[in-house]
Amino acid sequence: MNDSNEREALAEKRERNRERRIEAVKRWVAYIEENPPETRGPQQNKLVNAQLQSARESGLNAEHYLRVRKSGEDDRR
Repeated sequence: MNDSNEREALAEKRERNRERRIEAVKRWVAYIEENPPETRGPQQNKLVNAQLQSARESGLNAEHYLRVRKSGEDDRR
């Protein structure tokens, strides 16, 4: 595969990922419109707390995280 094909494949993958994220946001909006805060609030808290715990247990320090993040941003340019 040449560079042009690789770039096209990557662009297609990014577009698919973007579309999936948009669909996930639409599902979330529908969910919050259909469920009262008393129902979704505790669920959301549980999810956020689990994500924070996972991040704490990952063993990555802030410097490493920022280096990886910057690298990803550089790749998108």
